[in-house]
Amino acid sequence: MGEMEELRKEAESLKDQITAARKAVQDTTLQEAAAGTTVVARVQMKTRKTLRGHLAKIYAMHWAAESKLCVSASQDGKLIVWDSITTNKVNAIPLKSSWVMTCAYAPSGNLVACGGLDNMCSIYNLKGKDGNVKVMRELAAHTGYLSCCRFLSDSEIITSSGDCTCVLWDIETGTQKTIFAGHQGDCMSLAVSPDFKFFISGACDFTAKLWDIREGTCRQTFGGHESDINAIGFFPSGTAVITGSDDATCKLYDLRADQELITYQDSSIMCGVTSLASSLSGRLLLAGYDDFNVNIWDTLKAERVGVLAGHDNRVSCIGVSSDGMACCTGSWDSFLKIWN
Repeated sequence: MGEMEELRKEAESLKDQITAARKAVQDTTLQEAAAGTTVVARVQMKTRKTLRGHLAKIYAMHWAAESKLCVSASQDGKLIVWDSITTNKVNAIPLKSSWVMTCAYAPSGNLVACGGLDNMCSIYNLKGKDGNVKVMRELAAHTGYLSCCRFLSDSEIITSSGDCTCVLWDIETGTQKTIFAGHQGDCMSLAVSPDFKFFISGACDFTAKLWDIREGTCRQTFGGHESDINAIGFFPSGTAVITGSDDATCKLYDLRADQELITYQDSSIMCGVTSLASSLSGRLLLAGYDDFNVNIWDTLKAERVGVLAGHDNRVSCIGVSSDGMACCTGSWDSFLKIWN
């Protein structure tokens, strides 16, 4: 055991050195830099549309690139593509396994994907020849549940799993291109950078990791949370990362400064963060919580500037459309709501 203890001590001292190095280059804090900025005026959004049709808890939703369509996954065993303006269902796709945990819309709008407790990522082609939506590919290799998936293109997708890894897949051949291993706990969520060169993953080891997709390596690791990271996203500029955790806080990390900038928390919020999204400018952070509400934060001042209350159960997913004009929340109450 002596050797293990020595190695553990060495690891701790290296961590301390990293912390000291980060402190040394911190010339200002976000609070100081934003001192002259006034807090955003109270944000009051209304429910503009309610998308009804799922018969069980909704676990995930994702906007299409063109801001009109979105896809949602529910444990009623359906993947539904919605027209968010008319509230019509464009497609209702029956799934082999109803235990879905994630869904994704390809940037091209041609494909959608989903996965969950079946340990597989199923890809569906929405633009099939005869108009029927068919399973195009089933990507199976993970040894744990599929927690999140995001397309890079019609030929590549990244998945995160309860087996502590993330994988880059070649959709055409159904093979694994790169395995991203390094987390010590279940990977719960991932987000791809705006330039599609990096992705960030959040896990149950309380850390977030930045990965280089082409090199297949971990570039940065961010700690600070005291519980599982359930939700993660890139700041719209691609230079910072937002995380949401079971410790009832959200955090903002800067990639260039390699450190945590600010924490979004309130003594009145006691429950975990389930999902998050940032506004188009990045000034607002929308975070869904276990208490059925979505809190809106001013990212610069870390003050709560609004609440979206309307769901009767846990808010499980949230997304802001690419044009920034609307946000969609999905809940265990089986409804999706479009707000602005």
